[in-house]
Amino acid sequence: QVQLVESEGGLVQPGGSLRLSCAASGTIFSINDMGWYRQAPGKQRELVARITNGGSANYADSAEGRFTISRDNAKNTVYLQMNSLKPEDTAVYYCNADVRRSIFSSRVYNYWGQGTQVTVSS
Repeated sequence: QVQLVESEGGLVQPGGSLRLSCAASGTIFSINDMGWYRQAPGKQRELVARITNGGSANYADSAEGRFTISRDNAKNTVYLQMNSLKPEDTAVYYCNADVRRSIFSSRVYNYWGQGTQVTVSS
């Protein structure tokens, strides 16, 4: 199996910054795309940013220009640097990864982290 473990979120003032990390461990041959999603109270889970194993990233409009996604393939870890945070960024943030578990199979499995709370408030 594969586990995705996210770093602790926290309480940040508006305009502040926070960096999240998510490390994948377990039976991993390779990881394709990794990403961050978020879910605010009463809303559906939404994409924040995704990154390919080659480093190509795409962002939600709400994250463009403020958030930066990156990854360290040697550590099976993805990061989300969040700057200029706004109260509307308050949500539970989830890590996501598409994992190939074996050299003998091309099947890709999708995994989620447990989520970490980010609260932006003064």
